[in-house]
Amino acid sequence: MLFFNPRSRHKLQLLVFSFIFVHFSSLAEKPLNIVFFLIDDLGWMDIGANGSNYYKTPHIDQLAREGLRFTNGYAACNVCSPTRAAIMAGKYPARLLLTQWLPSGRWDAKKNKLQEARYLSNLPLEEFTVAEALREGGYKTAFMGKWHLGPLPYYYPEHQGFDINVAGRDYGAPGSYWYPFEGSWRIPTTDLKVFKESPIEGKEGDYLTDRLMEEGDKFIRENSEKPFFLMMSLYAVHTPLQGKSEKVAQYEKVPEEQRQGDPRYAAMVETVDDGVGRLMTALREKEIEENTMVIFTSDNGGMSKATDNSPLRANKGSNYEGGLRVPVIVKWPGVTEPGSISDEPVISTDFYPTILGATGLPKRPLQHVDGVDLSSVLKGRSRIDRESLFWHYPHYNQHPQNFPATVIRKGHWKLIEILDTGDLELYNLALDVGEQNNLADVHSGLTQSLLDEMRAWRVEVNADPMRSNPLYEGE
Repeated sequence: MLFFNPRSRHKLQLLVFSFIFVHFSSLAEKPLNIVFFLIDDLGWMDIGANGSNYYKTPHIDQLAREGLRFTNGYAACNVCSPTRAAIMAGKYPARLLLTQWLPSGRWDAKKNKLQEARYLSNLPLEEFTVAEALREGGYKTAFMGKWHLGPLPYYYPEHQGFDINVAGRDYGAPGSYWYPFEGSWRIPTTDLKVFKESPIEGKEGDYLTDRLMEEGDKFIRENSEKPFFLMMSLYAVHTPLQGKSEKVAQYEKVPEEQRQGDPRYAAMVETVDDGVGRLMTALREKEIEENTMVIFTSDNGGMSKATDNSPLRANKGSNYEGGLRVPVIVKWPGVTEPGSISDEPVISTDFYPTILGATGLPKRPLQHVDGVDLSSVLKGRSRIDRESLFWHYPHYNQHPQNFPATVIRKGHWKLIEILDTGDLELYNLALDVGEQNNLADVHSGLTQSLLDEMRAWRVEVNADPMRSNPLYEGE
């Protein structure tokens, strides 16, 4: 028979109580929810937090005040589908062989000097997406809005890790933002039209962005007791430019010389912001805001006919900063210091490993091979262990200041190799964010070093090259 003296018995009781407390405390800790806002064609300067005095984005700005804002956030491509694939797969578009928006149809056999590189017409099912990783980890997953990564019957969101797909279709823009959301689109190379069916149910007077936010609100409220991943991938603010009339009227009152963009576009931006506010309210009312990471970004720069990306050069479709640099905000309650700002260059591929790192799920380094976990930066502890970022766009797309190119950014330096001419452009983004002073000849040694690194990267990721075009008729 064993006997314990009172002091030993007291210590044992404390040990048992401590174990029980720690055990049940760990059970009480809920997994981190993820809400990911992916806005279409939203420019870097199209939110108040990044300096716009024209667009009204109070809820997005509040998100920045409560989280961390990256000033050097980048999309993985200057057009939509490749960036979306990079977010889902954690790989550069060049490695995925998905470097062009789907379907393209803007290459001109007679006018373009080179043949475009080959590219896939869908995100391969062999890619294990971030949604699949989260679902395997016990998360309820929902996709709402623009998909644009492949057609039926095999390549929709429900085949890529999402339990729920609301409005995710093969096309990149709706026929209309007003119910029944239908319309037609002219294919540039053939002048034939394709009819776009409604992506979501609704009623007369419904506005597409509001309907998607309504569904997002509903999902949050119905799944607040379990871990979830909600991908709010809006069609807005892509064309057609169709804003709510009362909002458009307010922006039309602004003198033209003071406008940053089309009043219809401005109204669309404000409606997106309203929706962000609605979903943040749902998180608060369900008392899960402090247990939810919120990510906000765009798939490429702002479109030339819709907004002014100054001080950045150019626009969507271009390899200059106006086509590549985008808003990036991350709110991780209890981790990110409210109102913090980072100048660390980050890119679309980083979201996959960052989400896994934040949720505590196993990393998948063979999948998100081109992404970096941003957790250390979000915690304010250190910088990213990465020297360079890359872009490979071996296509023509008819957007202003577009040309096929490979791009490298290393530190403050950015080198562009124009693929159909061989010309090189070197910019110091710290001193020349508008990319006005080409320093390639001034710093020839640096130019060659960056060019060598860029070409080695193309080999590493097996980037598909452009080829000679025998039908080219010259200038």
